[in-house]
Amino acid sequence: MIFDTITIIAILVAFALGGILKGATGAGAPIVTIPVIAAFYDVRIAVIIMVIPNLLTNIGQLYQFRKTILPTFFTVSFAVGGGIGAFIGTILLANLSIKILTLSVAFIVIIYILLKLIVPSWKLLYEKATKLVFIMGAAGGILQGTAGLSAPISITFLNAMKLERNQFIPTISVYFGVMSIFQMPTLYYYDFLNFEIIVASLISTIVLLSFMPIGSWIAKSVSKENFDKITLILLAFIAIRIIYINL
Repeated sequence: MIFDTITIIAILVAFALGGILKGATGAGAPIVTIPVIAAFYDVRIAVIIMVIPNLLTNIGQLYQFRKTILPTFFTVSFAVGGGIGAFIGTILLANLSIKILTLSVAFIVIIYILLKLIVPSWKLLYEKATKLVFIMGAAGGILQGTAGLSAPISITFLNAMKLERNQFIPTISVYFGVMSIFQMPTLYYYDFLNFEIIVASLISTIVLLSFMPIGSWIAKSVSKENFDKITLILLAFIAIRIIYINL
């Protein structure tokens, strides 16, 4: 990895914005950070750098909201499905074309934006969600392993249930944390986790954690709808940049 000043600033800003988004909503940091890193390097570097921040930040949020987590069966099924999917996705990450993977990030982001715009008010009942939870968890995990972005499936699935913030955060935190645990051994096996990556990942974690309290404050003072709109506009520009560079 070769870093220049502009790249470092762009990536740190992305992690700062990701931290604000995660602090405000409990999720979404990779939706900002993965496309930015992929725009300067490639999706493999982006996915690997995000593994440690995903694990550590979600442990913190799980502890903070542990008393309002969804029932054990639902949470464990969702997380285990995600872990198995992430394991499969990481194997695909090691063997697929970098160009295909990088472009997939852009298209996944576009799908995420469209889903947020098309189905903002539809609600999935808990009883029906329980029947789908493992499959949806696994599908999101595969996206997480290959592109670092489970959000088009995992977050959309939970959002469709119209969960309260204090229910959503611990549930998605367990999901992201378990996926990171499943990813790490596979990344190590494929020799992706080297000293330079680990240092970059730990620095990224510090930036995320530092800006998460700002997100928590924003969640109390700015409407979620306006914050979502700003994020979606930013993501649209990033996705267009990735497609432009790689086509």
